[in-house]
This record gives sequence, structure tokens and C-alpha cells, in this order.
Amino acid sequence: MKNNFNSWIGDLSQVAGIKHYELRSGRAKGTEAFDVRTGAGLTFTVVKDRALDIAWASYKDTAISFITPNGMVAPTFFEPQGNGFLRSFYGGWLTTCGLSYIGTPCEDQGEMLGLHGRLAATPAEEVGYRTERTDRGIEFIINGKIRETRLFGENLTLERTIRCTCGENVLHITDKVTNHGFTAQPLQILYHFNYGWPLLSPEAEIILSAKSIVPRTPEAEEGLAQHLNITGPQPGFAEQVYYMALNSNDDGMSKVALINHQLGWGIYEKFSTRALPNFIQWKNLGAGEYVMGLEVSNSFPDGRDKERAKGRLAFIQPGETIDYCFELGIVEGEAEIRALKEEIAGYC
Repeated sequence: MKNNFNSWIGDLSQVAGIKHYELRSGRAKGTEAFDVRTGAGLTFTVVKDRALDIAWASYKDTAISFITPNGMVAPTFFEPQGNGFLRSFYGGWLTTCGLSYIGTPCEDQGEMLGLHGRLAATPAEEVGYRTERTDRGIEFIINGKIRETRLFGENLTLERTIRCTCGENVLHITDKVTNHGFTAQPLQILYHFNYGWPLLSPEAEIILSAKSIVPRTPEAEEGLAQHLNITGPQPGFAEQVYYMALNSNDDGMSKVALINHQLGWGIYEKFSTRALPNFIQWKNLGAGEYVMGLEVSNSFPDGRDKERAKGRLAFIQPGETIDYCFELGIVEGEAEIRALKEEIAGYC
């Protein structure tokens, strides 16, 4: 769809735009969200009260993201202890974990840390959304701040901007993490991208270029040779997790993709391996829990205590700002899919 269509419609909302609303039932009650339609087939939901993460997403009415049995859950139901995160984890296209810790519950320097941190259950502040005419065309923009603070502890802010252009099937996420405190603080962040059926199916293919891969568990070790293979749902499937270092282009940028050949389209993720050097494949093909995570992180999710002990724990200095940027887009048709494969195969 071109941007010069004004003579055909009365209002832009006829074909594209942002809709702001509040969910009113069950454990989601009171949760504010934004539905975004690009007008070219891609739609997604940004959840204001869950760190401006992305829940439901679809392309041409075909689902992209995995939603857990929890469904949408308001942040008031978040349980920070142990594995309580799993009781309010809705999955979605993107759940952002962090900021000061991610991964396995642990005790680090006397502090008890639960699974995957608090960020994903934190409402955004100073949130704005707008439709704007720019050099790119008509853009839909959502932005806000998510704070992780504690007296005698961290004072971190993630400022997020999500933008897409009317008539295109690409969205950009720009995150700026700033330490507003006066001491260095641990910084662990994990972009938990989650793909489900029908995009994820035995007709789907994962495309990536890795220079190393390490299975996380004995179950993953057993499935290493088939880690990119996708079967149908299997009752009792034991999740498999793989840690990878990806190849990239000369600018340190890399792409991974999930392509469904039966549908004739797929999704790619583009990001900087310099800022986010760790790629994590979460393979969970269980019945009712059928999901593939293609996740990007600055850390490994084995617990902050282990990362500290191994000398790999990242820190953000007082006053420092660190940027993380993503491009997410649709590739459709044999020509686009072939070009993407050739691009990724050329990384070194």
C-alpha cells in the first residue's frame, strides 16, 4: 500500500493506525495496550503496562507469536520469587527480561533473585503515541520509559521507541538503558522473542549462521544434531536450549529468520552482535506449549551469580547509556527468502 491513498479513504484508521485501549476482564483487567496496523498485513499489540513489550502479532491474519496458557496478565499478579515469573509470563512476540538480572533463580551477593528479572512486569511511564509524517512516509510511533529502581540499589531506566511505516511490514525497536545512579550496576538484558503456530510448524525453517553452539542441558545435548529441526507438538517434550555465537557482517550486524515454506513467508530479526553477543535458541515443542524462542542477549541466562563467578557479568557505569536496536520484518515469496538466505550465508 502506497502512502498517496488519501483520495481513497475518509480517515487513516480505515486501513492502518494505532488504537489505544484497556483490557477489562480476568487477570488482564486494567492493562492498557496499543494495537498497531501497518496497512500492509502486519499487526501487533504493544502492552503499555508490561514494559511496552509486544504480545499478539500476526501477518495477514496468521498468528506469529506464541501465547502461554496464562494469556495476558496484569503486572499486579507478578510473582518475583523463584520461578513465579512463569505464572504471569504471556510469551508474546517479545518479552524483555532484565534489567539487573535474568535467567535462573539464584542468590547473588546475598540477594535472592527470581527468574528473568522484573522488567517485563513493570508498567511503562511517560508513554506517548502518535502518527507522524516524516521523510519515511506516515510513521506510527510509540515510546515510553520503564524504570528498575531500589533504595540502596540500582537506578536504571530503559527508554523504548517502537516505530513502523504505513504500508510496510517492518518495525524498529530502539532501547536506551541509562544508569541514573552513582555506582556501577549489573546489566543483564534478554530479548525473549517467541514464535508459535501456525508460523511455527514442521513446514518451517530456522535460518542462521553460527560459529559456535553449546547445549545447555543433557536433553539439549541429545538433540544437538537436530536442534534446527521442527516437528509437530509432542506431549511431555523436554525443552532444549542452545547457546550460540552468531556470524555477522562487517558492521557486526546479524540476522536470524523463521520461514514457513507452506505459508510462503517468514520473520527476520536484525541486531548488533557487538551490543548483544549471545544468541539463545529455546526449543519447546510440547503439546500446548509449542514455541520456538529466537532470543538475543548480552548475557547467558544461567543466573547472575554464575555470570559473576565466570567474570562475564556486564556492568553499566554511572551516567552511562547503552543502546540496543532491532529491526523485525516480513520476508515473503521465493525471491525475498532466497536473498535473505544468501545474505545470512555470507556472514563470517
